[in-house]
Amino acid sequence: MKKKRLLDSFAILAYLKKENNYQKVVKLLSSNPKECSVIMNEINIGESYYIISRERGREQADYFVETVLPNLPVAVIPNSFEQIIEASRIKAKYPISYADCFAVATAVREKATIVTGDPEFKKVKDLVEVEWL
Repeated sequence: MKKKRLLDSFAILAYLKKENNYQKVVKLLSSNPKECSVIMNEINIGESYYIISRERGREQADYFVETVLPNLPVAVIPNSFEQIIEASRIKAKYPISYADCFAVATAVREKATIVTGDPEFKKVKDLVEVEWL
């Protein structure tokens, strides 16, 4: 069975900045696509964009979404209204960020393992599998 891995903003930023065990993300992105697919929710991409913009400026954030991301083997997962409500239900029950709720909801729906180093995900260990950086 093909494995699915979901990157949150922590993982993609670690990869871009070459920090916090980013080699795990490099290995994941270079894995055989027949064996493993890498996904990322569009909300978490937006979260990554604003962090890059805040830290490095809008030009670098635009470069990330216009050049870097399209050249990575990452499938972008959009959200329907129903899926937004699904993430909101997670937010109502668990004390994690709203953006992280989209990662959790997507991982549950897609049967994916979340790849992150963000300790907030320890709070949802009963919902999703996490692969720690």
